[in-house]
Amino acid sequence: MNIFQYPSQPEWAALQQRAAQQQAQDVEQRVQQIFEDVRQRGDAALLDYARQFDGADLSGGLRVGPEELAAAAAQVPAELQTAIRQAHANILRFHKAQIPQEERVETMPGVTCWRRAVPVQRVGLYIPGGSAPLFSTLLMLGVPAKLAGCPEIVLCTPPQKDGLVNPIILFTAQLLGITIIVKAGGAQAVAALSGGTDSVPAVDKIFGPGNRYVTAAKQLATRYGVAIDMPAGPSEVLVIADESATPAFVAADLLSQAEHGPDSQVILLSDSLSMLEQTKAEVERQLRVLPRAEVAAQALTESRAILLRTPEEMLYFSNQYAPEHLILAVKNPEQLAEGVTNAGSVFLGHLTPEAVGDYASGTNHTLPTNGYARNYSGVSLDSFLKKITFQRLTPEGLLNVGPVVETMAEAEGLRAHARAVTLRLEALAGGEQ
Repeated sequence: MNIFQYPSQPEWAALQQRAAQQQAQDVEQRVQQIFEDVRQRGDAALLDYARQFDGADLSGGLRVGPEELAAAAAQVPAELQTAIRQAHANILRFHKAQIPQEERVETMPGVTCWRRAVPVQRVGLYIPGGSAPLFSTLLMLGVPAKLAGCPEIVLCTPPQKDGLVNPIILFTAQLLGITIIVKAGGAQAVAALSGGTDSVPAVDKIFGPGNRYVTAAKQLATRYGVAIDMPAGPSEVLVIADESATPAFVAADLLSQAEHGPDSQVILLSDSLSMLEQTKAEVERQLRVLPRAEVAAQALTESRAILLRTPEEMLYFSNQYAPEHLILAVKNPEQLAEGVTNAGSVFLGHLTPEAVGDYASGTNHTLPTNGYARNYSGVSLDSFLKKITFQRLTPEGLLNVGPVVETMAEAEGLRAHARAVTLRLEALAGGEQ
């Protein structure tokens, strides 16, 4: 990590720059080809891609059968099962508190309006497999989808070379009560979810992370009328640390993000040069013993340690950067947190590592990256709900609000709008109800 001392504000923009995330034209073209192929050949295309990309023969079918699903639990260690169940309970408790209450409001006498939350009817959850099957992400997406009451939940995840789905993912799906599980990964899974095949129901909204092909596929899916959770990119963390922070803790937090992938980014801000230097040394020491050291080391090449003058200046920098994860490793984190305006999720104090949010504190780890925290929230129960407004007028209500509408509609030159009210007012005046 390079240390930058007291950069001027005009220099901040360069320091806040993410690694170039330009979508290669060949990626977009390849994804477009995959979409067209899946839409034309359906399941046959998915079977071919499973052989090509996953090395798996799925001639027995794309769906996970009840026997494979039931056998999964026996393959998951008891300690991990207990951990997953506890994480599930915490995530459920936090998201359950987000259930909206329907409230009827009388805006004027006889005019009643209300809003009702209705679940998205068909949702697709994409969970990467491979070397790091993200069963934690399945919890983060499956819990609110179930709480919202989505009638149809389709899980797509790539198969292993033996044609089976990772048993931890299947155990988690079983815990969540998800039964439609498709052995499909990559852009082809997103294509199937957006258009449907014999084995894959078409959905209304797609959730979940993935590589650049999956990201491009989700963006393409929106052109077919399918919604997605949010724009996604490489994972990132920004840590604000003062002299009270523990360098070993801060270094571990930085590396926990760096090991996600070579294009992840970590930023460290401090008003203490000693803290920056000690943390840099700790990063180098801890990096040597990580199984994913090569991946983390590559991510660190795009990472920065920056010396600023005050906590307020550090917070200003952070709000401009809009990190996915923000750690406040300072003396008074609650006080500093009051000024946070742009962040996906915030972790307060020296004993709150970002890793707890990734797995089990209860908050959702599906968060906006690449600066989108300026205008997007992370996944929540709301992500799986639509809000529909209702209104009803009594005769008194029409008499009260009708003239207001007539006046406004006439002023906009929309005579039919005004007449829709006028006819009813005339009917009321004539004794009709």
